[in-house]
Amino acid sequence: MFGIMVALLSGALMSLQGIFNTEVTKQSSIWAAAGWVQLTAFLTCVLLYFGTGRGEIMGMFSVERKYMLLGGVMGAFITWTVIKSMDGLGPAKATLLIVVTQILVSYLVELFGLFGVEQVGFEWKKLLGAALAIGGIVVFRME
Repeated sequence: MFGIMVALLSGALMSLQGIFNTEVTKQSSIWAAAGWVQLTAFLTCVLLYFGTGRGEIMGMFSVERKYMLLGGVMGAFITWTVIKSMDGLGPAKATLLIVVTQILVSYLVELFGLFGVEQVGFEWKKLLGAALAIGGIVVFRME
């Protein structure tokens, strides 16, 4: 139940963050807004790290697959793509496309066991679920 609640909170925060960032971009620039997001995220992480006293910072540098450390770089481009998609499509349509893409990419990662994720077998019901989500996009976009 905790995982479900955290996932719901994550979805809500991502949607709101995209809206906030898009509005900030309108009054500054996209890279200024993205930089502010990353800077404030970093400061928040530092405060929470010292507040909780958990973890070993140097452990990050012993990660075997160094490309796994590119999450922050991806974060900058995630911020940019969310801002651009929300500006062009509106929050609801952009979020729908973003979430469906997350589902598809995540399933492919699991299906092929990429990046150290445990491989799962193909299931028709998951393909049907993805097709229904894509169908939902088509219905949602109807005027």
